Amino acid sequence: MKTNTILSLILLLPCFVVAQQDTKLWYNKPAATWTEALPVGNGRLGAMVFGGINEELIQLNESTLWSGGPVKQNVNPQAPEYLPQVRAALFKGDYENANRLVKKMQGLYTESYMPLGDLVIKQNFNGAEPVAYYRDLNLQDAVAATRFSAGGVEYKREVFASAPDQVIIVRLTANRTKQLNITVNAKSILHYKNESIGNDEIILKGKAPAHVDPSYFRENKEPVIYDDTTGCRGMRFAVMLKAVSKDGKITTDTGGIHISSATEIILYCTAATSFNGYNKCPDAEGKDEIALAKKYLNKAVAKSYPALATAHLTDFHKYYNRVSIQLNNGKDSKTNLPTDERMEAYNKSGEDAGLEALYFQYGRYLLISSSRTPEVPANLQGIWNKELRAPWSANYTTNINVQMNYWPAEAANLSEMTQPLFGLIKNLSVTGTRTAKEFYKANGWVTHHNADIWALSNPVGDIGKGDPKWANWSMGSNWLTRHLWEHYLYTGDKKFLKDTAYPLMKGAALFTLDWLVPDSSGHLVTAPSTSPENDYYYDGKKTTGLSVATTMDMGIIRDLFGNLVAASNVLGIDAAFRDTIINTTNKLYPFTIGSKGQLQEWYKDYEDVDPHHRHVSHLYALYPANLISSSATPELANAARRTLEIRGDEGTGWSLAWKVNFWARLLDGNHAHLLYKNLLRLTKENNTNYNRGGGAYPNLFDAHPPFQIDGNFAGAAGLMEMLLQSQGGEIFLLPALPDVWKSGTVKGLVARGNFIVDIKWADNKLSGATLVSKNGGNCVIRTNQPVTVQGVNVTSKKSSVGYVLTFTTVKGKAYKVVAK
Repeated sequence: MKTNTILSLILLLPCFVVAQQDTKLWYNKPAATWTEALPVGNGRLGAMVFGGINEELIQLNESTLWSGGPVKQNVNPQAPEYLPQVRAALFKGDYENANRLVKKMQGLYTESYMPLGDLVIKQNFNGAEPVAYYRDLNLQDAVAATRFSAGGVEYKREVFASAPDQVIIVRLTANRTKQLNITVNAKSILHYKNESIGNDEIILKGKAPAHVDPSYFRENKEPVIYDDTTGCRGMRFAVMLKAVSKDGKITTDTGGIHISSATEIILYCTAATSFNGYNKCPDAEGKDEIALAKKYLNKAVAKSYPALATAHLTDFHKYYNRVSIQLNNGKDSKTNLPTDERMEAYNKSGEDAGLEALYFQYGRYLLISSSRTPEVPANLQGIWNKELRAPWSANYTTNINVQMNYWPAEAANLSEMTQPLFGLIKNLSVTGTRTAKEFYKANGWVTHHNADIWALSNPVGDIGKGDPKWANWSMGSNWLTRHLWEHYLYTGDKKFLKDTAYPLMKGAALFTLDWLVPDSSGHLVTAPSTSPENDYYYDGKKTTGLSVATTMDMGIIRDLFGNLVAASNVLGIDAAFRDTIINTTNKLYPFTIGSKGQLQEWYKDYEDVDPHHRHVSHLYALYPANLISSSATPELANAARRTLEIRGDEGTGWSLAWKVNFWARLLDGNHAHLLYKNLLRLTKENNTNYNRGGGAYPNLFDAHPPFQIDGNFAGAAGLMEMLLQSQGGEIFLLPALPDVWKSGTVKGLVARGNFIVDIKWADNKLSGATLVSKNGGNCVIRTNQPVTVQGVNVTSKKSSVGYVLTFTTVKGKAYKVVAK
């Protein structure tokens, strides 16, 4: 099969997305910084493509490459002794002493996600000056391309990460014969050495550190340690690179692989680590990383480039093409501008609905590209990281961030991408059972605010050096199990509910039952308790982040208990335990409305040290949970609204994204859209305003700042919340449509109950919708205007919020909703 570009292969493959969709990020100059480079990934291998001319940099990652190893011993045997003392101090209001004591209940910090290495391609143009530069990332095809001309020759590079073949492919072509002259090599900032294999292949062999301190922890003289006498800390890794050319000359030496006088060059790059599971020593008990890498490479090299490209496209389209979207605001989308310039124009005018849709699809693209490795979910940076000490260790931050990564998965028709998260949750339930017993003498399982590939579940802090307002937060397991219940709600998979979700949810509840204690009024409360990562004033101007029964804790526990009761009823099991949960729920400390009309964050109506704090943890009950809603709990919904008004509209990237979802749940589409617009504020690499500098980098990566990928995912979830909500056993079509999106269509979203939903609107009103019932059963539709369902003798009835229509569906049948 003769081909000049991957585009000719694309034309041969089925495409289900409308042609008008905006699916490209593009630029007219190479990336100068990492946050201008373009990400590709197959869920395990990741690459950041800079698009350099004379020297191309492709920065590499492998999702299982972390520092350290499993923690197999009790690191703080004295921890349980301090719990009664901490609680006594808290109930006396002696927060200073409680803060001091609770530090004695901390364990170790997590390990860190590591960079793999760099692929460097140096190209010689014999003195010609390159012109007509262009690079892009095609989201639909998951291909990063660079092209330019030099000396009358057109050069192209195409990069993609293949999931079927577990390789990164780099294809270089020239439109005149024998014009390619390159040298390619690999390097790493970790300990490594390179070896040549024959005349066309090199291997990089390396080892990760035995331990890496978090980037924010500066108390150790040696934050990065490689020495490991146990064989249990420090993962091995290998990168293999092979060059193939039909007409070029290929040689290999200590300087890398040299290819001269070629018309086309295919570079095959793959990698593997010795990671063998969360509880196995990566060195002594590790896999053979070299054998694994060789297997991947040999399998890929045996295929032609067209075969590799076709397999990649078929695989990626299977996921990406499930959802399409068009948003129209009556203005032309500025697709003629490079993406960074387009963002600048958008920041001035706020008029580019195509860019807003592109950002949504980019979130889906990133999830497909970073979440396909069993038991290794997308971390704080997905799978892309260049730093030895990445911000916050690029770990799994479980007080919102790793959960936020998966908010869009089910509704965005990417349910398969949740499996790595579920694998981590299973692993945490094992280590968390040890942590519950060793740190608290409690039943069940618990995890705290940080985890890693080794499923570390203890309260972090290097045994006394962490701030309790984040280090000792203990609701991680409860929040994580919400994703298990959501998976059941979206899929209706009772086997998953019975075999996986319910046991893990029950284990989290067992810990919670032991963790709850009565306060002086007889309510059951959590103590110690925090509202990550906030502080309040007490006794004048004293400050603390430690409390009793924070609203976040109470919301998470009510949510877990409610979901567990519902799951028990669905499965028809565990009636006695169900009654225990119901009785305990009735005794929980209630939600309280404060003196400013806000949902109270703390046990008492304290003043926040930072009223505009980036965390809005006390609104967990509004989103992602469904304990507060405009229709069911209007008084609490108004208090939640007041809370958001006080918190303000500024924040870090992920905080802005969370607020998009909050406002959508409050059915205020215009306010949600305002926050969504702020997600696209162009942010530069040197901006580190942690509280009010959020936005997006030139490559659309979410800017905390620095880069955190969770805002990309939560932003995608927020857009869907504006167009479709399905919590509470009903499907709400266009619940929070912003005025600016005057018309549009979205196809392929998923509603709870396993309905595939297409929606069309014009003049800011629903035109029609199609629902495909994958499971059958009852369907409740809520709309802002009266509707009918073709072939169904039922009419919508006015309610306190819009109109409601109920009917029974048949499995596999499509139903057309028509606006009156």
